[in-house]
Order: sequence, then structure tokens, then C-alpha cells
Amino acid sequence: MATSSTMALSSLLPPQTLHITSSNHPPNSSLKVFSFPTRSPQQNCHPKSILSTSPPSFTWVPSQKWRTCISFFPAFLKNKAKDAKAIKEELLEAIAPLDRGAEATPEDQQSIDQITRKLEAVSPIKEPLKSDLLNGKWELIYTTSQSILQTERPKILRSKTNYQAINVDTLRAQNMESCPFFNQVTADLTPLNARKVAVKFDYFKIAGLIPVKAPGRAKGELEITYLDEELRNKKL
Repeated sequence: MATSSTMALSSLLPPQTLHITSSNHPPNSSLKVFSFPTRSPQQNCHPKSILSTSPPSFTWVPSQKWRTCISFFPAFLKNKAKDAKAIKEELLEAIAPLDRGAEATPEDQQSIDQITRKLEAVSPIKEPLKSDLLNGKWELIYTTSQSILQTERPKILRSKTNYQAINVDTLRAQNMESCPFFNQVTADLTPLNARKVAVKFDYFKIAGLIPVKAPGRAKGELEITYLDEELRNKKL
């Protein structure tokens, strides 16, 4: 999440906290955060507000039979989708034993960075801020941010799961930690281009209950480098 209040959406900003800075990374390196939507791949989540935790609404989708038998997409697009699926499987296999990145060695990070670059090259969504796929609640599955991972704390005191909720319509985001502390933070998003937003945190919630106004320095930028129905990657 931002600075030291880690809940970066991955440590805080949906499934991942919006992490603003990290003294554990060289100035020229990019923090990487991967997250999964906490919804079925064939559901569209349109929360009324970033704080909403109501179930996602369901929209009509073509039957599996129709999608299997008829396609209006050129072959190269289908090949691109196959490439993305294979790369995602490779990525998920690589990060699975790494405890969301807490157990990653520099070699692991380098390997995952290489896989990430391959995945970004076949991203199906070129302007993620214009896509409804970005809306919803996401779960953090990997990050290079040590502040989000809270590695300075004993394992028993680290957040077990981090989420980030995003509402593109209202340009609001919320990062949430799970037990043992359930801290939260909310933020305003200001688009800088079709892939990047400026992030301004406004309130932290200690234990999810006690509101504390965020300091003026609690801000940063977030760039979404990959987005589909199952996975999101961002650089902070």
C-alpha cells in the first residue's frame, strides 16, 4: 500500500494495496503486483461504491456451445489468447511456492519479471482504465514490495490475505488487509492516461473501524500493465 501503511492493494489498493514507495527497491526498479478478481471469470462485478461488498451482478454471456462452434475473431487473435493462457500458467506455477513474494529470491524475482514481460506483450486490454474488467474486488497473489508483504514482522503478525477494490466509474479504490489487524485504506484515483492513475490516499481505518486521515504525502502512481478476466498486473 502506500508508503509504510502497506496494505498495498496488494498490500492495500484491491486485491492489492496501492503501494506508493518502497525503500527496499532501487529507484529505477518497478514494483510488481499480481492479483486475482474475487469473482467468477464469467461474472462482471459492478459495485455501487468502492466500499461495497455485495455480490457481483450477473450479466448474460453466450453459451459454451456457441462460443465453441462459432468465432468471429481472426486466427491470430485466437493464437494470442492461447499464448496468454500458457504464459499465465507458467507465471502462476512460478509464484505458487513463494508465499505471495515473501519467499522469493532475487533469482525468483528476475525469472518472474521475465515471464511478466512476455505476458504484458500479449495483454488483451490495451486501455484498462476504460474496461469494466477492472471493477471489482481483487486478491493479491504476488508482489515485489516488502512493505506490502510486511516481511519485517513475525509471520504471525502479517496480513494473511490482501484485497483491493476498484470502482472505475467513481475513481475510488480501497485496500484491505485480513487478520490479524484488518486495516484498510481508501483513495481517490486520477487518470493520467489509459493505463496509469495518480493515487491520493484519504483515510486509513485501523482494525477496519477507527478512521485516521491520511497525511498529504500519502500519494503515488499506479500503472496497470496487464488485465483480463482472471489476472491483473500493476507497477507502482
